[in-house]
Amino acid sequence: MQSKKIIDKLAWIELKDKSILSTKSYGKDKYYIPGGKREPGETDEQALAREIWEELNVSIDSKTLHYMGTFEAQAHGHSEGIIVKMTCYSGEYSGELKASSEIEEMKWLTYSDRDKISEVDKIIFDSLHHSNLLD
Repeated sequence: MQSKKIIDKLAWIELKDKSILSTKSYGKDKYYIPGGKREPGETDEQALAREIWEELNVSIDSKTLHYMGTFEAQAHGHSEGIIVKMTCYSGEYSGELKASSEIEEMKWLTYSDRDKISEVDKIIFDSLHHSNLLD
């Protein structure tokens, strides 16, 4: 029996006025909560800070990081059985949000935008909506 493959990712949940900051990379058809994969030896905090700096040109304050949950779902655009595991944190940042690197667009999404996001992000949106953090 084949074991499922896990893609280990981190995500930064930034909420404003009951909407969530989301990004779309060049060539992708879905928006994603900003973040990415950990490099060998990185802690959650180090990987998240690096990814957010690369994608949005802001610095995450690691002392303010707050664990929001870990969510798993079928990975968008991958073959069946490849699962993305998204470990989510909120936290304060400094700087001005600006799409950079592979990010084509950033947008504040609400719960009604669920059709524009990946499966794992839908689970995260559901959780935030249930907690009255996302309209």
